[in-house]
Amino acid sequence: MNRRVRHILAFLLAAALIGCDQHPAGSLPVTRMQIGTETFDLEIATSSHDQEVGLMHRDHLDSDHGMLFIFPDEAERDFWNSDVHFPLDLIFLDAGGKIVSLKHLDAYSVKNVPSEARAKYTIELNAGTVARLNLKLGDRLTLPKDAINPPGQ
Repeated sequence: MNRRVRHILAFLLAAALIGCDQHPAGSLPVTRMQIGTETFDLEIATSSHDQEVGLMHRDHLDSDHGMLFIFPDEAERDFWNSDVHFPLDLIFLDAGGKIVSLKHLDAYSVKNVPSEARAKYTIELNAGTVARLNLKLGDRLTLPKDAINPPGQ
C-alpha cells in the first residue's frame, strides 16, 4: 500500500474515532492578518485537538494562507510537522504580538522544534515566507481582534 493511501486511511479512521463535532481540515474559523507587507487568511486553532492536527493531511497551503495557534498562556512551545506535506515557517509571538522566535519545519518531520521563548501565539506559513517578508526577532505584529478574543471562548 503506498504512503498516500496509508495517510488517507489513517485520517479517515482518526476522523471516525474523533466524531463529527471536530473541525475537518480547512473548516476552522478564519481571520485576516497583516504580516509584514502582506495580508494572510489564517485558520484559528484554539482547541487542543485542532492544534494537534494543525495542517496535517493537506497537500498544499496557498501562499496567502496559514494557521494561527492561540494558547491560553505564554509558555515555551514545541511543534513538529508529522503528516504535513510541505515545509513551514513558524512565527512565535508573545501576548503583545512581538516576535520572540522564528523557526523552520521540514515536511513530514517528527522532530520537535522548540520556540526557545515564551509564546502565546504561533503562526504557521509556507516555508520562505519569513525571509520574503524580512521578519526579524523583536518585530511587532498587530493581532486581529478574533485572536485576542478567539471564537468559542
